[in-house]
Amino acid sequence: MAESVANFIGMDLSGPKVRAALVSGEGRILERREVPISSEDLVAQVAEVGRELGAGNALVGAMGIGIPGLVNRQTDRVVASRYLPATVREDLHSEFMRATGIRIELENDANAAAYGEYIVGAGRGSRDIFYMMIGAGIGGAIIFDGKLWIGASGLAGEVGHITIDTEGLECVCGNTGCLETLASGPSIVRRARERLNRDSTSSLSKLALHKDFTAADIAHEANEGDDFALMMIERTGKYIGTGVASVINLLNIERIVLGGGVMDAGELILNPIIQEAKRRAFQPCFEATRIVAASLGPDAVAIGAAMLARDAVG
Repeated sequence: MAESVANFIGMDLSGPKVRAALVSGEGRILERREVPISSEDLVAQVAEVGRELGAGNALVGAMGIGIPGLVNRQTDRVVASRYLPATVREDLHSEFMRATGIRIELENDANAAAYGEYIVGAGRGSRDIFYMMIGAGIGGAIIFDGKLWIGASGLAGEVGHITIDTEGLECVCGNTGCLETLASGPSIVRRARERLNRDSTSSLSKLALHKDFTAADIAHEANEGDDFALMMIERTGKYIGTGVASVINLLNIERIVLGGGVMDAGELILNPIIQEAKRRAFQPCFEATRIVAASLGPDAVAIGAAMLARDAVG
């Protein structure tokens, strides 16, 4: 098998920095790189990071790259991405192949993270999982019997666009009241600011002292016992739990794995997610599902992309 004779490179392009790793065939990180990246010179930068990781390692079998947006693996095309301009997306796969000289597998970042969690993380030992990535946006991925289920056109799993509030805000997808408009990192910050502006009692929160607080700041203050931050995290958990209940009812899935930066709040957000899912889901389906936090943290996309590359050549 390929994994016994080669290592693999995984990259995560979902932030202002590329997170890259040289990963063994068993899913263990051997070396990491994290460098700023610009969409204007994306291909050359990715190729350079790949060369650095591969230096002195003749047995790099392939490279997997996780991309924020809709990726059709059947055509190797980036269909849509709010982070990559159309001119960059146009023929990204073949450009990466030419620049690196090795096999490239492109995948949606949530799909890649799901695969990493399935192989070596919180989904390990399960046959089927649903993974939800809750960060700057909300994405999802489905794994049935060890394989990503990508849908009719490669775009399955967009749980962030389940409607939660029919009277809610317009989403980037054109719908209104999507889960992403309520529970993504930027949406949590927006809701917190709105509440601080209209509720004088919230001024007691430390968040009121900082103009540019982030979702990570809200999670931190919640963990420090700030009542307002706790309330915002708990309400966010209820929104996510509502979406999770829909997934449970639809898929009767064995395990749901929750990852992404918003889950840094830990048990403070996981518990209300589970309680709301329990309240809203069909009970026989809920009882058959385990809801757990992801375990690979910010390495999930890179590890999963590397494992997808491994299995594509294996």
